[in-house]
Order: sequence, then C-alpha cells, then structure tokens
Amino acid sequence: MNFSQSLLGPAGAQQRRAIAKSITLLESTRADHRTQADALLTGLLPHTGKAFRLGISGVPGVGKSTFIEALGLYLIAQGNRVAVLAIDPSSTVSGGSILGDKTRMEHLSVHPQAYIRPSPSSGTLGGVAARTREAMLVCEAAGYDVVIVETVGVGQSETAVAGMTDMFVLMQLPNAGDDLQAIKKGVMELADLVVINKADLDAAAATRARAQITSALRLFGHHGHPSHADALRAAHAAPGSPEAEVRFWQPQVIQMSALRGTGIDGFWAAVTQFRSLQTANGKLATRREKQALAWMWERIDAGLKQAFRQHPQVRELLPQAIAQVAAGTLPASTAARNLLSAHAGQA
Repeated sequence: MNFSQSLLGPAGAQQRRAIAKSITLLESTRADHRTQADALLTGLLPHTGKAFRLGISGVPGVGKSTFIEALGLYLIAQGNRVAVLAIDPSSTVSGGSILGDKTRMEHLSVHPQAYIRPSPSSGTLGGVAARTREAMLVCEAAGYDVVIVETVGVGQSETAVAGMTDMFVLMQLPNAGDDLQAIKKGVMELADLVVINKADLDAAAATRARAQITSALRLFGHHGHPSHADALRAAHAAPGSPEAEVRFWQPQVIQMSALRGTGIDGFWAAVTQFRSLQTANGKLATRREKQALAWMWERIDAGLKQAFRQHPQVRELLPQAIAQVAAGTLPASTAARNLLSAHAGQA
C-alpha cells in the first residue's frame, strides 16, 4: 500500500483518496499495517512542516464546527488550502461514534480546496485521537497550508491538542462563569488565544467575560505557562535591554460571532501576528521540537503497554490476577507488581 506518489501529486480526487487511505492505514491496529504506516510516514516527513497547525477546543455547544467552517471558507478565499481533523467522542457503552462534523460543515466539506476527516476518539484521553499527529503530517505532505484540529467538547483536562499544534485556541461562551471559574479552568492557562463566540447574543455578558478571562490570563502569565511568562517579563524589562528587544506573544481575548461571520478577519489577524512573533523569536521551532519528542515518548509508552499485555507469562497470569482483584482477595497494587515481575522474568 504505497500512497506516497498520489499523495504528493497534484490536488484533486486522486490525492484526496490517497489522503483518506493513508489516514485509515495510520489508524489501523494491525501489526503489518503499523509497519507500512511507519514506512509511509518516514517517506513523507521531508515534505512536512510547512503548514500552520491550529488547535480549536471548547465546551460542547460553543460553536466550534460553525466557527471552523466560517474560518475555513475565509482562508480559502485568501488562497489557502485547509485541512480539518475533527475528533468525535466515542461511546463508552457501544464504542461507536457519530462522526457528524461534515454534516455541520456542509459548505466547507464540499469545497475542492478543503479536506475534512472525522475520526473517533476511541477512548483516547485528551480530546484527540491516537493518530491525530500522524494524520496532520499526511495533510501537510499533501500541501495543505492550514491544518485545523477540532477536539471533542472539552471540560478542563482535555488539553492534548495544545501539545500537538502551533497555536491553541480556546472557545468560550459569553456566560462561562465568574472570575474564579475562569482561573479554575485547566485549559485556560494553555490557551494562546481565547475566542468568546456568540457574542451577538448578549453583548454585555460577552464584554464581561472578556474582562474576566483577560484578568485570568494575566494571572497565568505570572504563575502559569512558561511562554506566557516570557511575554510578561519582556513587557516589564528595562528599555534597551536584550530581554526587552525580543518580542513574545501575550495571550489575547477576542469576541466574535461565527454564525454571523463577524470577527473572522480579526481572529486571523491575531493568528498571523502570533505566527510572525513566534517564528521570529524561535518559540515556534522550539515548540515543535518539544512536541516531536513528547510524541516519541507517548508512542513508547503505548508500545510498552501493548508489549506487556502480549507477554506470554503476563497473559497466563492476567485472568487470575483480574479475578482476585475483582473479588477483593488481592490488592490491585500487589497484582500490578506481580504482573510486572512476570514481564521482567522475575516471577
């Protein structure tokens, strides 16, 4: 299954099929498919890295799909090709996913300059799918200028998208809570840009939310995300000092209405400013390097867990250990140590 030639070729139906088949291959759990997927990614790697990776997160109902469609159509009008990787939550009961994001993006999904791929989260924590990073590389190799990752509707801990994109955008509703709630949100301190959507519904609430979130982001600048703290230090550095000469991005809060299409140009202006600043000060390259290493260790962890479960002695002892832990006759920690010892050949 070599899709590289079609994938790296001209845009069109043949390339779209190659992208779809490549991502399907990446998402396969079969051992032979994983070997083929590794070879495919290695071949594509020299053609990646030119796209801008944008992560979009927010609570269910905040309007992520509507916003992404409006943004995608705006970017296409500017001459860009846009890829959207939409992650759909998988049922904890049946394991299935609706994968209905294309239905919400009815205009963008049929545009020849856009590619939308819905994928199930399949139990992966963090609001994204296990192969989202690899799917991003496929889209980049195919020549898409902007790759957007839309997470499942998040609470406070689904922050994995911030660790795989160049810019993390958090969408909020006008009535998202008070100052304390803004500070409590775990995703807030990772956000590079906060968008208050549906601002047209209640202008006063949107203005109030903007002030509260701006205050929370300022606090995080002192005690939170290291890159945000860099911006604060540079802003307060002595004029003419080396630290004051380097410009850093300071998280912003903007209001808009995706449904009415207002504020899209302002949003993209902020993204463009972020990209220029972070490229100039080297933060963008550093961020990608750290993400690549984190991805490597994450895959190692996943591989070790799979190898552990497939170990002959572990497979032999596992049913009894599960039964004993379930019956309350063996502590879970003791069972874990016994199984790890069996895997290490010490049993």
